[in-house]
Amino acid sequence: MPIHQFKRTKIIATIGPASNSYETILGIIKAGANGIRLNFSHGTYEERIQQIKWIRKASEEYGKPIAIIQDLQGPKIRLGDFEGMIKVSTHQELLFRYKADYERSGEIPLQYDLSKKVKRGHHMYLFDGRIKTIITAVHANGLIQAKAENSGILIKRKGINLPDTDFGGDIITPKDSKDIAFGSNQDIDYVALSFVQAGRDVEKLKQKLSALGSKARVIAKIETKAGVNNIDEIFQEADVVMVARGDLAIETTPESVPIMQRKIIGLGLHYKKPTIVATQMLASMTETPEPTRAEVSDVATAVIVGADCVMLSDETANGKYPVEAVKVMKRVVLYTQENSDVKAMFTGIPKDKGRQFAISKAVIDLAKSVEATAIVAETKSGATAVNIASQRPDSPIIAVTSDKIVTNHLAIVYGVKSYLRPVDKFAATKLTNWLLKMKVLKKDDVIVTASGTYPGVVGTTDTIKVRVL
Repeated sequence: MPIHQFKRTKIIATIGPASNSYETILGIIKAGANGIRLNFSHGTYEERIQQIKWIRKASEEYGKPIAIIQDLQGPKIRLGDFEGMIKVSTHQELLFRYKADYERSGEIPLQYDLSKKVKRGHHMYLFDGRIKTIITAVHANGLIQAKAENSGILIKRKGINLPDTDFGGDIITPKDSKDIAFGSNQDIDYVALSFVQAGRDVEKLKQKLSALGSKARVIAKIETKAGVNNIDEIFQEADVVMVARGDLAIETTPESVPIMQRKIIGLGLHYKKPTIVATQMLASMTETPEPTRAEVSDVATAVIVGADCVMLSDETANGKYPVEAVKVMKRVVLYTQENSDVKAMFTGIPKDKGRQFAISKAVIDLAKSVEATAIVAETKSGATAVNIASQRPDSPIIAVTSDKIVTNHLAIVYGVKSYLRPVDKFAATKLTNWLLKMKVLKKDDVIVTASGTYPGVVGTTDTIKVRVL
């Protein structure tokens, strides 16, 4: 594929029942997926082991690095089990208790003992926000009283959102800990932490991963009001930040989500951390082969604003058209990046400074002035490529590294195409010669290379070269 056909904003696809086969996973990767998300809220370890094998086999067969993402369930608070449905009226008093028996006591069961977390005056949104309540009393015996603010119905095991509740760093559940331990022995590139409220949550996960010897990087999912309020400190701790728009819209307000999405992307550029936009991007394609115009606009907007990745969830996990959804998303990404004459501007974001910024800017400015076809970054850790990508150059970025894990990490970074090559003083030259032979590049293409005096050593990028093929 010629380099001008590389998409800059990457695609992450979720594997589920609709895509649980080698053929479909290969099809999704060929269609344009750069990352594969494994949702640990569902499925068995046996299924995950098989899926990881399929992903790596497909990656090898197609010759394309793929980032595998383990998405932890987190403290997803749900209603417990009860028969039928519960009708709720406006101003009705509701009683809740951990593992209650609704038929015997009239108390609605919870799957989590919220009495230790919630307080009087906190809002509690039931059935994924369909019924809004406010907590009026919390008793020492674990009983929670709440008043309904609207009418509706409740069904067992539906989600609960608590926008005012601070979980005090207690967001990694026993199930998550077990899943983290499992993932540390698998070929996982990223671990996504759900319902992040503060930087300390990310720090705790990193400590767990380090203790287990895992090299996986951490994706912080922003889907709580506390996460929004502490976004700067979360960025400083996380490796990647995801705008998880579904729960975020319930925990805050739907109208605030587009603004927060843009702010998070802007902060990602400032902190040089990749960003992911997720949830219902092509939701109609779970049932139909074509998206709505609003969904196409949603994807295009994420591309224009500068997101590193756009993510598919139910569309590829449970939808009728998993491969087609990826193809449509790729078409939208490519058309938008080639035809949009709009560039996002972010206000209130601090100006970059320092050596890394200066080197990256010099590389990009030189590439622009010589009309370079591509920028080649020699990188051991991936940092050089990420730093250049954070300034969103017009030229594609070709990263060459000797670390296979780094090639997978870079798979979801904006504008970066990563290649694995041995440590070599002439790694960039040899790679561009090979790309010329493979017709990815062509004769007379101009290449700008960022490299270091000591190949394979982290933090030594200090040389910029121009080469005409």
